[in-house]
Amino acid sequence: MKKIVLIVLLFIASIFYAEAQEDLIVNTSGRKNVSLNGTWHYIIDPYDTGFYDYRFKERPENDQGAYWNNSESKDPTKWTEHGYKDPYSIQVPGDWNSQDRIFQYYEGSVWYQREFDKPSVSSGEDVYLYFGAVNYEAHVYLNGKKLGTHKGGFTSFNFKIPDGLLKDKDNFLVVRADNRRHSDEIPTVNTDWWNYGGITRDVKLVIVPQDFIEQYNLQLDPLTKISTAGQKGKYTLTGWAKTNKKAQGKITVEIAELKLKKEFDIQEDSVSFSFEVSKLKLWSPENPKLYDVKFSFNKETIAENIGFRKIEVSGKKIVLNGKQVFLRGISIHEEIPQEIRRSHGKKDALQLLGWAKELNCNMVRLAHYPHDEQTIKTADSLGLMVWSEIPVYWTIDFKSDAVLEKAKKQLSEMIARDQNRASIIIWSVGNETPISDVRTKFMSSLVTLAKKLDSSRIISAALEAGYNAGANHVEDPLGKYTDIVSLNEYLGWYGGTPESCRTAKWTVAFDKPFFISETGAEGMFGFHADKTVRFSEEYQEWYYQEQIKMFEERFPDSFSGLSPWILADFRSPRRNNPTYQQGWNTKGLISKNGEKKKAFYVLQAYYKKIKDKELHTNE
Repeated sequence: MKKIVLIVLLFIASIFYAEAQEDLIVNTSGRKNVSLNGTWHYIIDPYDTGFYDYRFKERPENDQGAYWNNSESKDPTKWTEHGYKDPYSIQVPGDWNSQDRIFQYYEGSVWYQREFDKPSVSSGEDVYLYFGAVNYEAHVYLNGKKLGTHKGGFTSFNFKIPDGLLKDKDNFLVVRADNRRHSDEIPTVNTDWWNYGGITRDVKLVIVPQDFIEQYNLQLDPLTKISTAGQKGKYTLTGWAKTNKKAQGKITVEIAELKLKKEFDIQEDSVSFSFEVSKLKLWSPENPKLYDVKFSFNKETIAENIGFRKIEVSGKKIVLNGKQVFLRGISIHEEIPQEIRRSHGKKDALQLLGWAKELNCNMVRLAHYPHDEQTIKTADSLGLMVWSEIPVYWTIDFKSDAVLEKAKKQLSEMIARDQNRASIIIWSVGNETPISDVRTKFMSSLVTLAKKLDSSRIISAALEAGYNAGANHVEDPLGKYTDIVSLNEYLGWYGGTPESCRTAKWTVAFDKPFFISETGAEGMFGFHADKTVRFSEEYQEWYYQEQIKMFEERFPDSFSGLSPWILADFRSPRRNNPTYQQGWNTKGLISKNGEKKKAFYVLQAYYKKIKDKELHTNE
């Protein structure tokens, strides 16, 4: 076991090293940190004037025309063509699109700037600059020096602040955020969601010892036999910890509630461990038990909340803690519809996940990219299982090795940040990718990587279906590699009408659990008509009624759950029906103003029926 863990650690390190990126510091909220959220200044730069000179060559570091340098001067004779002033301010975290109408459709560079004083730092401590997410490309500068660059709009990153760069007062921090879409990026140019730009998640200074625990993992041993362990009253926990560099000393793992405190010797820059615990309560949707866990090393103690559970596939069943589980899910975009903005923080997470709980969900599919860390932690505490996904979406350049490396990097960053979250049961490597040999090779390599990085969770991808009122055979070759077969299916909306579901029959080429990762129809809240009229609430309601009958009467016995599309209406430039859409995808069960549509109650009743049956079975 220890050898396997160490191999995985080396594998993770090799990925980040290849990208010339610093490894992610996990759980920054459980460490000494200083928030840099709040009001920042900005410059809109559609021509990238602050980055390139008039010959379109990258400006040198000390160029006073570069927007990362402070141009303010009391000398009125000094030439300058940029600056950061109070009238041009923006809130962080937050997308720029929702904060000023000038940004609504903007795709390009925006320079963010703020000043801060040096935090309290003891001798032997270092300071890192941490970003929850910047969409899409971030260039980060401090006091005129470039700290680094990061690509990927939904994953976290950090940079070490070099010794001597921090001043006691008025440190000049600049971030160039660029949300332009490119054919060789992840995602590519074509998506079905709003391209919110900017610093969309928390920014903070993280203060750590010079030698510190960078990443760690603690979980129920994946090899645990739940029935046997439960009878004995003892479970085995396994894990590992990785330091930022070679170090010596002892790492302490403490779970006070279990009266457990263990010490382990660090080996080079990592250590793996395994130990038994008694009277462990397993995490589940019915009892989302979290334990206060402390990891200590070199005068730093990291506070964590971890739940312990086992998720696995057994034949055609998904099994949680030794019992078959049906995933009563809903898909969610990271958007607050009433305010037309990216969601962030616990308040927003409670709104979105609270709606899911009201729907009688035990699971959410967080599409189509890794969501805010606070959302995952809130799912932990609410008892909602999570599908987490990287934005390998639609028309990725599957022939490109460089694009594959970008996908692998985002997958690695997602898993690194959230590997200790009990709620996450599924890592997804993509959505609706068109079948071809080169695509299957691309996607299967991501599945292989995900399993190397984390063998304790289910690996999947959302496949695409045809819309046949007759026989439907699911045989996408990617299903050979994933742990469950997940399908996006819209019979009755993109193909035929809802009554087409009455004759449809479904078979699956793989003896694995079958999951409907998307299904849905559009319906505009308040528009009432005969059920045959598209975009009416009645059509959407009818769609769900017929889909549910199809699930109950004509689906294979491997059917293990669904996450319909979608919880709430969301913005999309693709949706341009001038009467019923106006730039909104209206497949939501909840409207853009937070009102529940008729279909909400249809799905809610279906899930209650399943939930009640499960409770009766388990009595």
